[in-house]
Amino acid sequence: MSDGAYRGENLLFLTDEQLRQGIEAMFFAYRGFTADPDRILGDMAYGRAHHRAIHFINRAPGTTVNNLLHILGVTKQSLNRVLRTLIADGLVESTVGKSDKRERHLHLTEEGKQLEQTLSDAQRARMRAAFRDAGPDAVAGFRTVLEAMMDPEMRRAYTRLKESGQ
Repeated sequence: MSDGAYRGENLLFLTDEQLRQGIEAMFFAYRGFTADPDRILGDMAYGRAHHRAIHFINRAPGTTVNNLLHILGVTKQSLNRVLRTLIADGLVESTVGKSDKRERHLHLTEEGKQLEQTLSDAQRARMRAAFRDAGPDAVAGFRTVLEAMMDPEMRRAYTRLKESGQ
């Protein structure tokens, strides 16, 4: 692909080959983005589902199981399996809702916060280096592209989370 196409020229007329290259770049970038946390979690017999749960519980302490189900887009059975492990291992606490006893609110324990910090530090280092190399215009464009790829419902959830300032 020419440098001009990367700078924004002809973006409305991308060829199938250019789109394929973008798709492949996204696959390989995702592998890199998840590689460090995967190694850390693998030593603990955890996977990406555990990482995502820990991340979003940290982002919204006290979130409900139903809210986490909505954000992660997984089955209740799958999430419950992940949460049972995280709770049993002392990384997450589940409390009954004050106004609705059927709700379970989730919080990271101190140990859970430490694990989340370790996982996020690895990803932040990779993102920081990539963003620094790419420059501010590329970073803004990257975010625009990611947001444009989100389904409307997920974009709303992302915007709410972003605006919460946590």
